Amino acid sequence: MSNSTMHRKGPLFWILLVVVVLVVLAPIYWIVSTSVKTPTENILPTPTLFPHKFTLSNYENVIRAGIFTNFFNSLFVAAVSTTISLSISFLAAYALCRHKFPFRLNNIFLIWVLAVKILPPIVLAIPLYTLFTRAGLLNSLWGLVIVYQVYTLPYCLWIIFGFVKALPIEFEQAATIDGAGHLKILTSIVLPLTSGGIIATSIFSIIIAWNEFLFALLFIRTPSRLTLPLKIVSFIGEYETLWGELMAIGLLATLPILLFSGYVYKRLTHGFALGLR
Repeated sequence: MSNSTMHRKGPLFWILLVVVVLVVLAPIYWIVSTSVKTPTENILPTPTLFPHKFTLSNYENVIRAGIFTNFFNSLFVAAVSTTISLSISFLAAYALCRHKFPFRLNNIFLIWVLAVKILPPIVLAIPLYTLFTRAGLLNSLWGLVIVYQVYTLPYCLWIIFGFVKALPIEFEQAATIDGAGHLKILTSIVLPLTSGGIIATSIFSIIIAWNEFLFALLFIRTPSRLTLPLKIVSFIGEYETLWGELMAIGLLATLPILLFSGYVYKRLTHGFALGLR
């Protein structure tokens, strides 16, 4: 946006902009503010906008509760499940876009994958629980990685399919004339040109796996293997909610995703620019 365009904006525009910014930042401020208040102040009948007494005891309590173990559990499950989903989805999307299967199996497969994604997770929970019990994968982070494919794999496949389909086939045809094989085409042409879409997909896939609650609740029993969403729930009791600790762990659980998104931002924009050339 040029400076002349910005100067032409009227006062109503700036007022609306300030209102939108305040609405977006207000929940974040409230989380931060509550996390540094004392337990007594957090349960006052009239909420206070600013902490009367600044304290880091809520963060200390969260750390003593073993949040780092749960953090690494969530990090492992989210990273591995996303890596598996992206790898399978990229190959599957390329095959579905560039190869025509008989009886329109391409479209049938995509519709079937979409149907699995649309199904309520609880519908799949019982058969998966029975299957994982017999396979000995209950209470296992690797089992959780596998079951998370129900969430991440259909999502990644549909998103990457769109990016691969939008890629002009002339690039691949030119490489084939030059003697490049399928593997060379995939790694040197298709992958770089769709890298922006793959990175964008990875962000949302990691968020899905990072925040997943239902399957983690059903499949994990040992406290040392709990993921962050399950640990967060432990601060909500039947008779008491530890608001300070709850906001502290919520803030700490949000930071890794924000840092990851900021780290891949430049790669994301570079990938999209490369794909538009």
